[in-house]
Amino acid sequence: MIYKAHINEDTGKIQTVREHSENTARLCEGYAIPALKDLSYMMGLFHDLGKYQISFQKRIDGANIKVEHSICGALAAKEHYPDAIELMMGYCIAGHHAGIPDGGFMGDTEDMGTLRGRIQRETEDFDVYKEELMIPALDQQAIMQFLMKDCGKDIELLVDKFAFMTRFCFSCLTDADSLDTARFCKGTLAKPLQADLASCLKKVDARLDSFVCRTRLQKARALLQKQVFEKAGQDAEIYLMDMPTGSGKTLCSVKFALERAVGRKARIIYIIPYNSIIDQTAHVFGELFGEDAEILRHQSTFSYEDREDKDEDYRKAAKSAAENWDAPFIITTAVQFFGSIYDNRRGKLRKLHNMADSVLIFDEAHMMPLEYLQPCLRAVAFITRYLNSEAIFLTATMPDFSRAIKQYALPDSRILGLIEDRSVFSEFRKCRYQFLGQSGIEALLARAAMYPSSLFIVNKRAAARQFYQACTGKRYHLSTYMTSYDRERVLEDIRRELAQLEKDFPDMDRVPDDRRITIISTSLIEAGVDLDVYTVFRELAGLDNILQAGGRCNREGKRPEADVYIFELERETKTPVQDERGSIVKGMMERYPDISCQECIVEYYDRLYAMKKDDIQSHTLTQECKNIHSIPFRTYAEKFDLIDSRTVSVVVPRDEKSRQMVETLRYTGVGNGRALQSYVCSVYPWELDDLIQQHVVDDFGTGMYCLTNTEYYDKDTGISFEAKDHWIE
Repeated sequence: MIYKAHINEDTGKIQTVREHSENTARLCEGYAIPALKDLSYMMGLFHDLGKYQISFQKRIDGANIKVEHSICGALAAKEHYPDAIELMMGYCIAGHHAGIPDGGFMGDTEDMGTLRGRIQRETEDFDVYKEELMIPALDQQAIMQFLMKDCGKDIELLVDKFAFMTRFCFSCLTDADSLDTARFCKGTLAKPLQADLASCLKKVDARLDSFVCRTRLQKARALLQKQVFEKAGQDAEIYLMDMPTGSGKTLCSVKFALERAVGRKARIIYIIPYNSIIDQTAHVFGELFGEDAEILRHQSTFSYEDREDKDEDYRKAAKSAAENWDAPFIITTAVQFFGSIYDNRRGKLRKLHNMADSVLIFDEAHMMPLEYLQPCLRAVAFITRYLNSEAIFLTATMPDFSRAIKQYALPDSRILGLIEDRSVFSEFRKCRYQFLGQSGIEALLARAAMYPSSLFIVNKRAAARQFYQACTGKRYHLSTYMTSYDRERVLEDIRRELAQLEKDFPDMDRVPDDRRITIISTSLIEAGVDLDVYTVFRELAGLDNILQAGGRCNREGKRPEADVYIFELERETKTPVQDERGSIVKGMMERYPDISCQECIVEYYDRLYAMKKDDIQSHTLTQECKNIHSIPFRTYAEKFDLIDSRTVSVVVPRDEKSRQMVETLRYTGVGNGRALQSYVCSVYPWELDDLIQQHVVDDFGTGMYCLTNTEYYDKDTGISFEAKDHWIE
């Protein structure tokens, strides 16, 4: 009898279970790290044993019957291998379609979706695999030693490592399964993206060599970068690159990464905290590398299908690479990166094995959410210790990551600080930070009227709107109440107006009132948005927020010093709203004349981490389990959420393209969520309820809410919760 795994619908050709199993096993073995190659081969060999059931063969021949086949390989592993090995195989094989299940508990029954429940289900005989497949021996002792290495008597570390390695093997298995199936059913696979990392390095060197080095600032920048480059030959697992704003961190980090990668690593992965700043980074690298690197850009708000500036072959290759990150240069977000480690689903975890043999650059590394700091740091420690990768933590406001990694990740991680001499940091201080105390909107705007251009950054979107409404003259507003389509438009307007102001008034003196620029924004403008304004006003927040805000002030250092004013917004109750970060900063401002100094930054994070020590470990995997049999893979993945998910998205049609997509959604129920991301604004659930009650949004039964009454949206301030007033004369 021929046991079929797949039938090519176009040719009618049959792929046997044996052929698919052996192909998948070889691919899976090839993707795995040396210590897990044999185990990964066995997972590939066993993953489809359930297709040897007669009912499955009837189903593949057209019978309308439901057959569970993924549990059979888990049962076979239980028969052949001891506890930990069969358990890891069981998690991966049982979940290779629906996702790694929760381990479950001893009392689970067969109707439950846990691994313990599912292995109790009855299957048909599939023992023919013992005749069809050659089952090699495993060095079980070597595998067990690897799984227990570095864990000692730390049960929580052992559980975390076992879970990580299970996800890694699952990634190898599902990618191997997907690619072999696609190759058989489609005949060919998309051409992989290419990059010549050595040529990219030459272009970075040429760019750095082109910079003149005359001023004190330029010389200081060169000295800092030299410190980094001199350490490119030193091996470590995690490198710390703390460099001030304006010191050329991005170019410096990518040169260091290329130095480490050329001839040694398969790829570079550049990880950014926000979707909103990927555009700028991707543009910089795209222009710099040109045709020497086909960059994969992977984020929730970006779709290659809509890129008319790229040819069809590139779009196909990029779309395919986004599924498994088989690409030499990747730019992505922290949400995508860590979500691809701690998810349980096939579509997400397929990327994990391609984080091996990589150099990871974490831009603005300090922005890892405190509530998820332990799992984030532990994931980086595991990738760099066991997957032959290296990580670079890059930020101008560096916490004591060396201590945090050893405390929350691996106690003996090899960490190297790339900056030792910080004596030139003072050359990058372009601003005075002054605390104004409590102040009202009118008083703050009156102070801003003294300057040619001012940027206000506030903590709440409602406050941003209040400031904007109180402004006169040239005013601009930015918040997530606006779609990114409009935010990008406003940012371009701001850049153009600032450039024209500088051209018309080079000394920024005697600027008429009607040319003064006031920008009102929430914190979205702080990280990576390239603006240079005369004066910044920042509502009290964390020190990193305040220093990032300062990075938008006198950015090019054209003036000896500029002012950043920190304020508490006066409320009707006369009681300012504070959080713990703001409270710490108030104390620091009393102690340090310059809160941007390195000593202040270190002390701020020490105090913050001490205050938040319970929060830092609040989302560890081992909060919910203490043994490898009951790991809640699915439950943990569903709860793992790096971003504040309290907000919901509303699509606002802003041009003909978006209007057509909304109409398609209305009449067909089918919508391209990724393509619509540029037209999305964020509201709180109760704000959405308000809009629903006013009958101005509709999801057309799809769960994707769209604004149906455009009177509730303003291109300059975003979505509102009451219609515009109309006067009838």
